[in-house]
Amino acid sequence: MNEITTAGDKKLVLVSGRANPELAEQVAENLGTELLPTDIYNFANGEIYVRYSESVRGSDVFVLQSHCAPINEWLMEQLIMVDALKRASAKRITVIAPFFPYARQDKKHRGREPISARLVADLYKTAGADRIITVDLHTAQIQGYFDGPVDHLIAMPILAGYVKDKYPGDLAVVSPDAGRIKVAENWSNSLGGVPLAFIHKTRDITRPNETKANRVVGEVEGRTCVLVDDMIDTGGTIVQAADACMAAGAKGVIVVSTHAVFSGPAVERLSNSVAEEVIVTNTLPLSEDKIFDKLTVLSIAPLIARAVHEVFEDGSVTSLFEV
Repeated sequence: MNEITTAGDKKLVLVSGRANPELAEQVAENLGTELLPTDIYNFANGEIYVRYSESVRGSDVFVLQSHCAPINEWLMEQLIMVDALKRASAKRITVIAPFFPYARQDKKHRGREPISARLVADLYKTAGADRIITVDLHTAQIQGYFDGPVDHLIAMPILAGYVKDKYPGDLAVVSPDAGRIKVAENWSNSLGGVPLAFIHKTRDITRPNETKANRVVGEVEGRTCVLVDDMIDTGGTIVQAADACMAAGAKGVIVVSTHAVFSGPAVERLSNSVAEEVIVTNTLPLSEDKIFDKLTVLSIAPLIARAVHEVFEDGSVTSLFEV
């Protein structure tokens, strides 16, 4: 295995779970290293076994796992990987969770509900993680759930760069709901101060994954709308928002999202929607049945690799986003 070391003989080790090996290989390539060979398999009853083939004693280890379906299995696998590293005397363990599991359960909407995002952070800490690297959290407050450093990476520079190059005309940034206006404002600034709008919608908190887009608040007529969100799950919200933009006189709609969850009817809805392009990153793996003609997938690996390098060198992750 190619090792990265510093003058102080600190050693960087990158390991990966089984959820998204392609992303892990890309991150390793960007770092100029190789993944540590790891034996991972399931026993007949579903229990997960992990063993590293080489010593990690005194190493700075980064554990990458994408949390797609079956999310509970991949979360448990990563926790076991962290525990194995702790017991093998790794010096520092950093969890890389590009899509933070249970991020939407970040607060109590009603009585007798859990705050599952906090529980996940506690599990990482208990397993032995010293640090977390993640991308575009559903809500920024999740950073405070973990008792240690959290490096919150932003995919917007990668996504916005693509949009600016391909769609140089009159744009308007549209948030699919009022709660993500701040993110849309950042997008507007990144695209040169284009107009900003949002979709007024209603949601029944007793019915998950269901919303109703009512109307566009803001000026989108004659412009190409850039609908931005952190994730697309079943696709209902974003497709309704695209329809609302066109009904308000938009010239066209493109959809941009960091995390392509793509559950249930998402692919059918998106491929049949009025959106001319759907742009996502590879924080989550996409099987062949989730690929469609309108879809563009940009790699998040260079951003994660740069963050890993800064953490390893005790540099500044914040510097990655300074203009």
